[in-house]
Amino acid sequence: MANFLSVNAGNGVSGVSIDDTRRIFNFGERVAELAPQQSPFFVYLSKVAKKPTDDPVFKFLEQRHQWQRRNFQVSAVNEGAQLDTTGLDVSQSVFTQVDVEVMYDKYGKPTAAANAYVPFIIDKQVIAIEVDYKADGGSYSGAATHRAYCIASATTTSLTDTKVTLTPYRIVSLAGAEYTAINDDTFKILVGAKAQIVGSAFEEGTNAPLGWEDKLYDREGYCQIFKTGMNLFSGTAMATRYRGHSNEYQRIWRDKLMEHKMDIEHSMLFGVGKSASGESSNLGALRYSWGVLPYTEQYGKIYSLTYATSGYDAFLDAMEDFFAPESGNSGNKLVLASRKVITYLNKMGSGGFLNNTVGSSQYRLDVQNIKGSFGHQVTVVNTIYGNLHFVAEPLLRGMWEDYCVAVDMSNLAYRPLAGNGKSRDTFVETNIQDPGIDGRKDQIITEAGLEISLPETHAILKFS
Repeated sequence: MANFLSVNAGNGVSGVSIDDTRRIFNFGERVAELAPQQSPFFVYLSKVAKKPTDDPVFKFLEQRHQWQRRNFQVSAVNEGAQLDTTGLDVSQSVFTQVDVEVMYDKYGKPTAAANAYVPFIIDKQVIAIEVDYKADGGSYSGAATHRAYCIASATTTSLTDTKVTLTPYRIVSLAGAEYTAINDDTFKILVGAKAQIVGSAFEEGTNAPLGWEDKLYDREGYCQIFKTGMNLFSGTAMATRYRGHSNEYQRIWRDKLMEHKMDIEHSMLFGVGKSASGESSNLGALRYSWGVLPYTEQYGKIYSLTYATSGYDAFLDAMEDFFAPESGNSGNKLVLASRKVITYLNKMGSGGFLNNTVGSSQYRLDVQNIKGSFGHQVTVVNTIYGNLHFVAEPLLRGMWEDYCVAVDMSNLAYRPLAGNGKSRDTFVETNIQDPGIDGRKDQIITEAGLEISLPETHAILKFS
């Protein structure tokens, strides 16, 4: 009976003292409320983004909706991809066999290299594409001068190549004026020309078209086991009245709960995910949860700003990209900022952030300091693209003193392990000492991980 514990593990505590013998107390809903200013990220995760998992290695799927990204560009053109308008109506000529590519993969994830697999182009779709114009007797400009509206046909797609034949039915200048065929004017599609699907068009009585679908991207995360132990308190120590805090056991117990909470905060910020099987020892698997900062550095977006010169234009340029709707953004970001950055944001002197961004113009950024819902002071920056909620994160110090981590809370989840009627969210095991020991020992345990989806909706802002 040496380690017998209550069979009610994970149940709530109601009117019961922590001094109860051999109890398991569930602090999962309350531990985040301890000094919220010290661990703002864990507070927000616990209050607005908690989603239990029943597996310590949890799988989740990401979907990037195709309707936000029906765009592509031209990677190569055949000799036939030149439109000769001599004696022809525009709709009687054809751009043949245009090779196309996109800058994201079949899952919709942004890629550094062009991806030639473009499944969403099917026959009878209407495509707007940039073209270059050469007047009769003239020469091509080497840049886009007109926009051709075409019907796609004879589309062939493989895993490495997508070709499409485009039949134009209307060509307009970039100013919107319609072109009519005259003399020996010609048009051609240039390599790198941008294009966009702008709908579909079918003749009456036609058959159903081919289809295509989004691919879901599979990721996994890990629950990390956090443990915080208390040294054994002898019966004598527990009965002794001390100076300062008379009950030393209660003081240490309170500090250990805070220590445990800060361990979780550190891991959710800075952890690097990994799962080891544990087969090389008699112990079980060892897992590490990902933290939002290294995960975003590896898979998300990074913007570099300077304290002295990054003003309204640079900041807004970064926000234009960061809040791009095709990334799946929610429009609101929680920005965990170092104290150094928070200080800078609130400086009003010449050259400071507020002066550079807000200035005297009513059309610039709207910056407000408000009281947050969970005990934090929040600096809200309203941009034309979305809202940034700056909160001081005291752990961003030392090597991270110039960092802000902008997270989209709709794409984050705190995942404590809970299954089969048992919860591994933060709980306390009391009296775990061996029987016969004249003293007491407790420990605090949490098994939880961080789920980070759509990493391109999170960003690192690096100041220098």
